[in-house]
Amino acid sequence: MGYSPDFVEKMTEIVEEIRDETLDYPIQVVVGLDETCSFCPHKGDGVCNQSEPHVIGLDTNVTQHLGIKHGEIYQKSELVSMVARHVDPDDLDVLCKGCSWLRYGVCKEGISILKAHYEKKQREENTT
Repeated sequence: MGYSPDFVEKMTEIVEEIRDETLDYPIQVVVGLDETCSFCPHKGDGVCNQSEPHVIGLDTNVTQHLGIKHGEIYQKSELVSMVARHVDPDDLDVLCKGCSWLRYGVCKEGISILKAHYEKKQREENTT
């Protein structure tokens, strides 16, 4: 998809940390360049040199959908729970419109897996 090896490595690291249920840590919500962008070849000085309006638009879509705010700090577990409860795979067609990753289906698949895991966990908690 045209990303540098360093960017792919950083993205893999972030995804693994988010998926690790033993880790919980604060995350500051950022509309615009964030930690994920740190190794992107299009990263400029505080802005995306290739598609800043697009990045801000995608981030704004998600923050509005989840009801979270730029600059606020949330626990990772809280954000993951919000996504599991409030984002359906088909929501990504609107939330992520124009994102180059969308056509690959990996994000929709990830949301489906997250929702199934969250629902299973909720059922288990309700039966104990």
